[in-house]
This record gives sequence, structure tokens and C-alpha cells, in this order.
Amino acid sequence: MLTIYNLSLYADNTKLDEIIKNNELKVCIWPQYYGISYIDKRTQKLIGIDSDLAVELAKDLNVNLTYVQSSFPTLINDIKSDKCDIAMFAIGNTKQRKEQMRFTSAHLQSDIYAITSKTNKKINSWEDIDKKGVIIAVAKGTYHEPIMKNKIKNAQLLIINSFKEREDEVQSGRADVFITDYPYGVKMIKKTSWARLISPKSTYHLTPYSWTMAYGNDDFYNRVERFIKKIKKNGRLKNIAIKNGLKPIIKLD
Repeated sequence: MLTIYNLSLYADNTKLDEIIKNNELKVCIWPQYYGISYIDKRTQKLIGIDSDLAVELAKDLNVNLTYVQSSFPTLINDIKSDKCDIAMFAIGNTKQRKEQMRFTSAHLQSDIYAITSKTNKKINSWEDIDKKGVIIAVAKGTYHEPIMKNKIKNAQLLIINSFKEREDEVQSGRADVFITDYPYGVKMIKKTSWARLISPKSTYHLTPYSWTMAYGNDDFYNRVERFIKKIKKNGRLKNIAIKNGLKPIIKLD
């Protein structure tokens, strides 16, 4: 069960001091992100690379772990309001977000993909997407929104408020494709019978995925950076990525 807490501030302590003193690491997650931080409907357990790595980070700090529910639309406010100590759900490192939050070193990197329906006759390849008469759904608040606004020249861009609504628009035929990344694309193929994955023939727009926290808090930030270097070097990151089906997008450098 996901629990939301308000963090009490101690003026004389750093963020890392507070975490150790409270014996608790509060980690923001988005529990609908397949392969990243995803509640399995069958077991009701949280699975994914970043939920696994949150466990590892808490162990490394020798504190208890509390997951705090967040989302991409609320992420910046959740971080700036100190709702959690760190957000760990494969957050795309973009210029706009970097102005609001502090990013760690990247551990994953994904290109952009599209999902269409098996019955859609207009979309057979990536080149079919940006054509007149094509409707492209993009989830509001994701990094895909500004990228596609900049790249799309001929198709119509439909900004959707929720990830589920984005899927519904394509499945119903009201939109031709929706834009996503590698982990979510894998989910659609594995978890639905109607979806078809459209991949770019060459690199379209690679985006590094990281964790985020508030600016400042240098002791905590540096401690997390040491953790990331360690799991890259000792194989933990690679093994957990493979376990969650994300080997193609691991970033080990």
C-alpha cells in the first residue's frame, strides 16, 4: 500500500541528516509505469527497475523505505513541495524539467516509439506518422509533448490528459497513434491484444532517464551519485535491468 507523508523540516540538518535521523527514505513513484514502477494487478506488488533500485538505495542508506505516489503532471510540484526526498520513476532529463528539479546521472536512455492498433490501415511505418489526416495522441506533462510539438509538421497533435485516455483514443480509432517510450511500448505489446508497436528506423530523439530531487541538498545528491556509480560498476544495475526486461535501454557510461 502506498502511503503519503508530509516531511518535517529540521533547520539544522541537511536532507541526508533528516533521512538518517527519521530512518526513512521517501521515494516518489508513478505506479503505472511498466518495467519502471508498476503495480502488478495479479499480485498487487510493486515491480520494476526503479522500485527495485529504491529498495537497494534504502538498504545502502540503512533506512526504511516509503513509496509516495506521484505522476508526471504533479512531479515538479511534488519535488518542490518536499513531498518526497527523491523521485525514482525513469524521468526524462529535459531542459524544461532541469530548470525546476535536480537530475542525477542517467541510468536508462530511451528513444521515442508509437503505438497504433492492428486494424489501423494508415500507419504501417514510422514515415506514415507525420502525414496530413493522421492524429497523434500525446500525454500532457510527458517529455514527449514538447518534442512532438516541435517535430510534427503535417499530422494533428492531440494532447491527452491521462495515459489511459491516450490508449482509449487509439483503440477506438479516434487517434491513429500515441507516442510513448520503450518500457511503455513493451507493456502495450505484452498486456494488450490490439496494440502494434511502430519503431523509428533510425534514432529519432534519445532521452536519458534519471531520478530527480530538489536543488541544494548536496550531501544527499552526492550520496545518491555514489550509489549510482556503484551499481553500474558492480553489475547490480545491469542485473536488475535484465530482470525487468530493460536491457536494451541500460545506460552504463
